[in-house]
Amino acid sequence: MCDKPDLTKIINSKSKDFTDLSDQIWDRPELNYEEYFACDAHTSLLEKEGFHVTRGVAGIPTAVMGEAGTEGPIIAILGEYDALPGLSQEAGIAVQKPVIDGGKGHGCGHNLLGAGSLLAAAAVKDYLAANGIKGRVRYYGCPAEEGGSSKGFMVRAGAFENVDIAICWHPAPFTGVNNPISLACNEIIFKFTGRAAHASACPHLGRSALDAVEIMNVGVNYMREHMPSTARIHYAVTDTGGHAPNVVQAKAAVRYLIRARTLPELLELSDRVRDIAKGAALITGTSVTHEVVSGDANLVGNTPLEALMHKQLMKLGPIQFDDADRATAAEFQKTYTKADIAASFERFGLKPQAGLSLCDLIFPPNSGDGTLVGSTDVGTVSWVVPTVQIRSTTYAIGTPGHSWQLVAQGKLPAAHKGMVYAANAMASLAIELLNNPNEISLAKADFSERLADTPFVNPIPDDVFPPLPEKANA
Repeated sequence: MCDKPDLTKIINSKSKDFTDLSDQIWDRPELNYEEYFACDAHTSLLEKEGFHVTRGVAGIPTAVMGEAGTEGPIIAILGEYDALPGLSQEAGIAVQKPVIDGGKGHGCGHNLLGAGSLLAAAAVKDYLAANGIKGRVRYYGCPAEEGGSSKGFMVRAGAFENVDIAICWHPAPFTGVNNPISLACNEIIFKFTGRAAHASACPHLGRSALDAVEIMNVGVNYMREHMPSTARIHYAVTDTGGHAPNVVQAKAAVRYLIRARTLPELLELSDRVRDIAKGAALITGTSVTHEVVSGDANLVGNTPLEALMHKQLMKLGPIQFDDADRATAAEFQKTYTKADIAASFERFGLKPQAGLSLCDLIFPPNSGDGTLVGSTDVGTVSWVVPTVQIRSTTYAIGTPGHSWQLVAQGKLPAAHKGMVYAANAMASLAIELLNNPNEISLAKADFSERLADTPFVNPIPDDVFPPLPEKANA
């Protein structure tokens, strides 16, 4: 009788196919809701691995789900594969050199994220089958995390309704359980409509939409003193109404990204920004409409899951990088400022270590004070399913997020090692949960207690839909 394979052996035997998948996605970067190649590649591997595949999850052509196993609890492992604009970069070199000027690039490591999560799900599938364990594992291929909020649309469509636990990861400069703090956010486009007129001959007859945008921005800037210190507001003027200064602009638009520590705070702050827009319209004699584009809830923590995940990481030990990995990372560090490197340590609550180019430790749970955080649509999932996330080292300490340096490191051996490590950790946690259903009950009890007094409100309104490209609507 043959010995049943352990989880690490399963992962090691499969890793080549999945690091190849990651590299293929890196080579073909695609933006929000345009990830047709990435989704097809993930779907093909799901089918090859024997998953039951559901395409077009939540009506999104580039979202896919694969399920395997029988009966028992459902463990979801979440993946992403979208890229960012303007970050094209050649792989492996510490010199900025775009492959295509102005092109796209994987500046957040999502090529690794999706492939690593799929590797974890495939390993869990094989382990359950080999050991006769009841339980189901699902891989969710989620597009458009970068400002597209696809998971929020998937939540609204009920894609996670019968999931017991959700597990995910993200490439990072350090390894450990993610501190479950993120900012809830809404992106809102404000469009002002006025009345055109000759700016010299009859300006009194005009009503400037551009003036309204400027006054709105001033109003929001004055509001900054009177909002929570953890909140963030950013804006970009997307339509100035034209280029002729001798015309009173009849239309103009501004796009706001509003962030707050909690979902209730976000909803209140968004209402205040809307009121300022109404005031700007009243002052200028224009009219205003607004359209929510996307929205993410803040992350909801789960103490039992975080403790159990940390336990898996401690069993695995730190990622085993070699001297070549460290030397390459050190070359990239030469392109950073001292402030970049210090901020990287600070974000994870760690004391800076001179000469350390790659993380060789596991940071403790709840590291960092949560002030240097962004937003993620994983947050929305965490309001409907007990969720845990890890960080796994895939690039040099100090690497700025959404940078050409991060893109350049996306196919290095160190990135592959961090990806496979993350798969091992997530798969280990999934197996631990399925072998010990009481741990699932503890996670659900923690989840229910945290949200007992705060009903979930999806930050994406019911009348807002994903901005699918024309190919999807054809």
